[in-house]
Parts: sequence; structure tokens; C-alpha cells
Amino acid sequence: MSIGSADYSDGTNPEHALKYAVQRVRGGRAQLIEGVIEPLSLSWAHETVADSLRHQLGTRASDLHCVIGSGNLDLPGSPNWYVPDLTVAPAAVAKNAGSLRPDQTLLVVEVTSESNADTDRIVKRRRYAEYGAPLYLLVDRQQRALTLFAEPGRLGHTRITGPLPYGTPLHLPSPFDLDLDTSGL
Repeated sequence: MSIGSADYSDGTNPEHALKYAVQRVRGGRAQLIEGVIEPLSLSWAHETVADSLRHQLGTRASDLHCVIGSGNLDLPGSPNWYVPDLTVAPAAVAKNAGSLRPDQTLLVVEVTSESNADTDRIVKRRRYAEYGAPLYLLVDRQQRALTLFAEPGRLGHTRITGPLPYGTPLHLPSPFDLDLDTSGL
């Protein structure tokens, strides 16, 4: 029985309790990775990569009536609550949402750090596919490469572009139809 489908007649539900707790961590933001609370502490080098992508996606996201942010993503029925580096989501969906599900986004971007690279490469890759994120862009700072995962399914994303070394343009498919300049990452 999964954590999200159990009957907790006494009103306690471990998934809800964990997700409630992680949203109230003092001193900053945190996420749940397979039930473990992980505080977020991002370097300026990490933020510079995310900012470059945000600027490149900005006009197209606006044209699509979307917002770009790093808001919370809930993975219902699992002990996961992610805070991706960037998410592009329809403005109408995000407007009043405390969190979104990956399938409510158009693009999720994770930028690796030394401390979380394997989580972004393995765990989040699997979970984003399982929860229907249409596009997952992994920017691997340690390997200086980008990989785009598309067409999610139960067994993972079925279309993979990359890894492409920094400096190689990366085409984002519909609805973006945009080439990302990766030379400045």
C-alpha cells in the first residue's frame, strides 16, 4: 500500500504531515526527496545558470501566457515535495496555486549542484516522468552538459536529447519551439 492510499482513521497521514512540515522549515526553503527533508542552499554560480535560462525563456513563456518560477511541485501519493530551479507553467493554473503537480507544467528545469547532482540525474528524472512533466531539462553543471527528457510515461521519458555539451544549442520542442543558447552557461 502506498503512503498516499492508506486509511488513517485517526486523522494522521504521514505524507500530509511531512509536506506540511517541509513548507514551514525555518530559515529558508526545503524539499522532500523520497521522504527526507533537504534544505536548499544555492550558490551564485548555480543561480547564474538558472537566471540565463529564465531570460531566454521569458518572451516565449509570456507569449504562451505562462509564468516562470521556482514554486513548489507536489507529487501526490509519494513522500516528495520538490522545489525545482525553474518551472514554466500556465499562468491561469499557477495564479492561485500553493503548489502544482508536474503534469500541470510545460517545463521543469533542474540545475545540479555538487550536493544534489545524483538526485537530479536519477530520482527526480524518474519521478518527473512518473508524474507527467512533459519536458524535464537537466542542466548538469558538473558534467557541463544538458539533457532534455520528453514524452513522459510510467517507465520514464521516452524521448531524450543529450547529453549535449555546453555551447551546443538545445532545441525545446512545442509549445516552445525555441533554441536555447548554452554557450554562456
